[in-house]
Amino acid sequence: MATKQKLSVYELVTNRILSIMEENKELPWHKPWAGGSAGRPMSFHSQKAYRGVNVFLLTACGFASPYWLTFKQTQARGGNVMKGQKGCPVVFFKWFKTRDRETGLEKEIPMLRYYTVFNAEQIEGIDFPSTEEKEQTPDFTPIDTAQQIIDAMPCRPEITHMEASASYSSTWDRVNLPKPELFESETEYYCTAFHELVHSTGHETRLNRVEGMNSEYGDHSYSKEELTAEMGAAMLCAEAGILMHTEKNSAAYLKGWSRKLRNNPRWLVQAASQAQKAVDLILDNAAPQALPVAA
Repeated sequence: MATKQKLSVYELVTNRILSIMEENKELPWHKPWAGGSAGRPMSFHSQKAYRGVNVFLLTACGFASPYWLTFKQTQARGGNVMKGQKGCPVVFFKWFKTRDRETGLEKEIPMLRYYTVFNAEQIEGIDFPSTEEKEQTPDFTPIDTAQQIIDAMPCRPEITHMEASASYSSTWDRVNLPKPELFESETEYYCTAFHELVHSTGHETRLNRVEGMNSEYGDHSYSKEELTAEMGAAMLCAEAGILMHTEKNSAAYLKGWSRKLRNNPRWLVQAASQAQKAVDLILDNAAPQALPVAA
């Protein structure tokens, strides 16, 4: 019987990122908001910020607190990891001495290793600093025209700011957004909000885009629904008089969409039509200055 091959650290990290993408339906490195209310994740033990891929691994976990500890560090401080909590791997390079076979000279080579850490929100018995006390977040000034569109949307889903991730749940008919002050700019916040509100118009009580609502990450229906949400968000940004500015204009991103659209030439027209219907629904009770001009 063949033994199960142990994954390399590189495979472990890659699988973790892919899992995050499949679960959250987003790229962990394309978030226009900070990872938590105090920003960059850091070791509570060393008080040093994490670097490299660890920033994405920890930020994508969605915790508001920036502080992390290993199991042993937690116990050493008199705390406990809560029952049932799963940690996150963080990687580091460890240098090993070896001898070159040809020259006989000693040299050092780096080997990737990992250990597991837990967020402050997964730990009890330790008083972690308040994120508000640790670092003040920048001010957030609402964009009036954009906020009016959101406020005036008829039968609008509930909007919460409970988690550091953007999503729409059709089960709960709820949009969650990171706290406004965590975004890099007010524009980024409203572009993200518009994207998720367009998704919400697919709910059975609104425009009933059942196929898109029930699709799985990566399949055709999901891709079309994402295209609809992006086009709708762009239309709403135009109505609000703000420039839709995201990092989704990378070469790889555009190449991916180009490939999908070449294989499905009807998608663009269909998605644009669905996006227009979504925008019409959202703008139904919008303020006069935000209403579309009749063609």
